Amino acid sequence: MSHPIIEQLEQSQLRTDLPEINPGDTIDVHYRIIEGSKERIQIFSGVVLKKENRGLNSNITVRRIVANEGVERIFPLHSPKISKIEIKRHGDARRAKLYFLRDRVGKSRRLRDRRRGLQHALVVTGSQKTAKAEAIAQAKAAAAAK
Repeated sequence: MSHPIIEQLEQSQLRTDLPEINPGDTIDVHYRIIEGSKERIQIFSGVVLKKENRGLNSNITVRRIVANEGVERIFPLHSPKISKIEIKRHGDARRAKLYFLRDRVGKSRRLRDRRRGLQHALVVTGSQKTAKAEAIAQAKAAAAAK
């Protein structure tokens, strides 16, 4: 149990502009790098292996493959050096820590998309079925007439 003043200071430093990040998500972390007097933003793109929720000390571990070598980096979520985090895709993970991805190579490294199958689903009503059948019949008749 920490002191109320410390808790109040930590609450004031928490970021509210972060998206909902879960293990398995593929994200881009825009990280501010200071080199001497220059400042630039570097993008680290990869899969979230784990997320640790500890208030101000929350962090995520992101893994990506560079030159056939796995690179993991831990980012403190509430750090002022993170300019923004973009979620590229939501992976379907059944566990909180995805350490098993470290042993995988090639396509098996990819996680299934959480929205699997929904982008291909097409709801066809009865009237649409008849309209489609009529359009097919007209196309066949036009092809036979030629």
